[in-house]
Amino acid sequence: MLVAALLVLTSAAAWAYTCPVVIKQAEDLVKKAEAGKVTPETRQLIDEAKKLLGEARAHHENAKTKRDHGDAVRKARTAVAFAEEAIILQSP
Repeated sequence: MLVAALLVLTSAAAWAYTCPVVIKQAEDLVKKAEAGKVTPETRQLIDEAKKLLGEARAHHENAKTKRDHGDAVRKARTAVAFAEEAIILQSP
């Protein structure tokens, strides 16, 4: 029973630690995308990434369960994908 409790606490802590890392990655990529040549097409992607990044931060800050941390990581990773797409579209 004690081992099961430790596993649950450890996995929750791992999710909590992962959130800031993925959120920071998304923030950096959004900044990089904004620093490039922003077109109407890439602006939509950047705006969506920023929206998801805000939601990820909120999920992480208000997390009460592992599911909340999972939602934060998922939204931050999706924000990463949108920012990366914007960066790719800015490339010649």
